[in-house]
Amino acid sequence: MSNGLWLALIVAILGLAYWASNAIPRWRFERAMARPFPEHWQQTLESLPLYSRLESSLQTELRHKVQAFLYRKRFVGCEGLAVTDDMRVTIAAEACLLVINRPSTLYRDLKWIYLYPSTFRSKQPERNEIGVVSKPEGSLLGVSWSNGRVVLAWDSVQRGSADFEDGHNVVLHEFAHQLDQEGGSADGAPLLNSRAAYGVWSKVLSREFAVLQREVERGHRTLIDSYGATNPAEFFAVITELFYERPGAMQATHPELYATLMDYFRVDPRQWHRG
Repeated sequence: MSNGLWLALIVAILGLAYWASNAIPRWRFERAMARPFPEHWQQTLESLPLYSRLESSLQTELRHKVQAFLYRKRFVGCEGLAVTDDMRVTIAAEACLLVINRPSTLYRDLKWIYLYPSTFRSKQPERNEIGVVSKPEGSLLGVSWSNGRVVLAWDSVQRGSADFEDGHNVVLHEFAHQLDQEGGSADGAPLLNSRAAYGVWSKVLSREFAVLQREVERGHRTLIDSYGATNPAEFFAVITELFYERPGAMQATHPELYATLMDYFRVDPRQWHRG
């Protein structure tokens, strides 16, 4: 066989292999998504306080995204915790709540979710804004890493899912960090819907962040959790919790900030909390 035929054969084989490497996973995903939504998953969704308040179109979209999320992400129980479908669906539903009604990669870079029974200590070194690496201190409820991993304390997840009106939710918090990290480093500026949106985002969030820092330094009580004054990344995660869980109070006291988040998330959670 001539060199030209050998080369053509090799190119054809490589092309077929490349096609198969993309087509087969896509076919498997589409086949999984075509299956009916499991009834015990539906029961878990209906046990969550907010699900019944969503309009039917958003419920349908949420189920679809939960199904895709659970197909693509892997859950690992730590310290002997046995991960159940109830745990997986609860976390998936709250994570997907942040991406309904808008275009999304569905946390494309996220691969693993580690669940601890309760608070835990992170073994992952952290780097601050000037490059100093240190180990985090104290017990943690959740951690979001840029290397495709989220770590959560299950008892904290349960508290957050049981009370969706206290302004605190570890799943919303850590997955807000995941959205933030899609734009590169966690700096409080996720990928936005348009170029013009970045100017508004920077103006509004920078001003509100500075106000929160001043109020916390003065010892004043604030609607926005004082932990949000730590840095811009934590500010975005904290206001995301507040936006979904206490939207009425947030809109009344921080109307421009609320409008900016409403433009980003493309939902108005006040509709879900009325009555």
